[in-house]
Amino acid sequence: MKHRSLFYRFTAFILAICWTVLPLAQALTTEQAAELLELLYIDEVPSTALEAATVKDMVAALGDPYTEYFTPEEYEIFLASMSDSKLVGIGVVFSRNGDLIGPDGLLIEQVLEDSPASRGGLMAGDRIISVDGNLLEEVDLDTATSWIRGEEGSSVSITYRREGDTHAVELVRSLVVVAATTTQLLDGHIGYINCTTFGSETAGHFREGLETYGDQADLWVVDLRSNLGGSAEAATECAGYFTGRGYMSILRDGSNTYSAYYHEEDPLTIYPVIVLVDQHSASASEIFASAIQSYRSGIVVGTRTYGKGVAQIVADQDSMPEYFPDGDAIKITSYRFFSPNGNTTDQIGVLPHILLSPEDIGAALLLRSSPKAQAKATLRIDLSWRWYVDLDSALSDENKPLFQALIHALPQNTKLHLKNDDFSEVPITAREFCEIYELPYQASDFKDVSDSLYPDILSILKTYGMLHGKEDGRFCPNDGLTRAELCQLLSQALNLKPASIKSPYLDVSEEDWFSPAVLSLTSLGMVNGVGDGNFEPNSPVTHQQLMTVMARLAKFLNMSFYDASGKMPEDAPSSEEALSAYADWAQASAWLLAYSQTTLFGTPRSMLWDSLDAISPTQFATRDEAAYILYELLSYSGILPV
Repeated sequence: MKHRSLFYRFTAFILAICWTVLPLAQALTTEQAAELLELLYIDEVPSTALEAATVKDMVAALGDPYTEYFTPEEYEIFLASMSDSKLVGIGVVFSRNGDLIGPDGLLIEQVLEDSPASRGGLMAGDRIISVDGNLLEEVDLDTATSWIRGEEGSSVSITYRREGDTHAVELVRSLVVVAATTTQLLDGHIGYINCTTFGSETAGHFREGLETYGDQADLWVVDLRSNLGGSAEAATECAGYFTGRGYMSILRDGSNTYSAYYHEEDPLTIYPVIVLVDQHSASASEIFASAIQSYRSGIVVGTRTYGKGVAQIVADQDSMPEYFPDGDAIKITSYRFFSPNGNTTDQIGVLPHILLSPEDIGAALLLRSSPKAQAKATLRIDLSWRWYVDLDSALSDENKPLFQALIHALPQNTKLHLKNDDFSEVPITAREFCEIYELPYQASDFKDVSDSLYPDILSILKTYGMLHGKEDGRFCPNDGLTRAELCQLLSQALNLKPASIKSPYLDVSEEDWFSPAVLSLTSLGMVNGVGDGNFEPNSPVTHQQLMTVMARLAKFLNMSFYDASGKMPEDAPSSEEALSAYADWAQASAWLLAYSQTTLFGTPRSMLWDSLDAISPTQFATRDEAAYILYELLSYSGILPV
């Protein structure tokens, strides 16, 4: 039996980061590694791992991409990845636009303070056109950067253009600290925080930025695109600057013991924040984004995030010198973390309020926290906050494509109001708005959505990429579901990554179209076989089978369902006549979905499309019914941000 303790005697820092390094050699012995794994790993350690010949093999046998051993050299690189970087150069940040630099030169987005560039008079918005006489047109960014950088103390000649005039300046290269988190003021009112990792300096950078521009900014943007994570403590501290007091993240260890990060200060700003994310925003970034969502302190915009809902403890020379005298370290998955709403981000990631492609994410900057005073017409968007769009600016030739992408990305149930210069606000639908302003309207619907009993639910799930339907654009809501089709539906909704397991089923092979979905759900414990080594992928799903799988999904996604599972009263089947009609193996799942949750008033809150006594347990389920339960689980838990 594994020995566990919530608070171990050494001080280790908890990491929430998506990072992979292949270990080369180790000073840690296999006996020591086995001790640490048995003590700290979140699940039971398989015997194949404990019996492996090397630490590298032990880690590989776990099948966990986040548990890693670091040599001393690798650990230095790992720690450096979460800190401010230092390089020799002139201290400018460039805007990349395409593979090759155009005839206008290299656009300077930011000039770092106390750098050669700032002392030489360079400013954001300047365009560098040549370096030491070498023209930058048709030169790739890496080559241009190599020309600008060089040995410390050496000189470089920079020719740049500002407002049509050309200037030249001689700069002396020096050591420049490039902060992993920077803040600047955009458009005179947007505090833009670019955070590439959550490390020991990050919270200080956030606080400094908020205090520096707090009197000028009425909207904050935190850019976490390609932020792979870092320190959970740093992420929760930074989120608290926007949310104020409360639980920022909840952790559960392998013995089902909970702990939490709590922010004890008031917010540093009264204004909302827009969090920009993409598919590479992971771990600590997801902790930050989910905290903002839970407290409704702003909105998340971009693509669905990576989906890493586990955190690691790093044991190193500081925390355990007897194990790591040579400076090596080991990172071990020790916790599952949850949002303040009790939701995991594992696999499913964080669903943005507004799904925008990387090309269209600039549309987020069209949103304002208050209407522009001199605007003739304003669109109000109610989405976790009241957002305002100045239509004169949004419908300009420059911004119109981004604005159209924003309108089309809004969930169908989003409330819109059109405000004219007479200060009247009129409720309006997205379709009506597009007709007035002669914009193309694209409804996010299946072709046969009208055949569904729950058309609004199907539209919302499709908008958020939770349902994909058939290749011809139909969902076929009244069709039945096979076991394989149910796995495919849930795999797409959860955005599951391929499982690294061999098929345990005789009737599921690598060539089958449903194999990735079946194996991924099997690895998560949501489905299993029917006996004799078979899965029976083409068998239809009954109501009680659907409820069993969806109850497992509920326990995976949300703490409330997880904690309620196994707590069905012993007399429930006899006291609830409807429950007694279900097979013994399905009763706990039916109870969990129908009776385990309550409203704010203490009344039962069912996840089912009908009362339990009106549902025949052995009747075949439809795609409509599966979509309904999925929506109820995601909506009730707050995973769907609408």
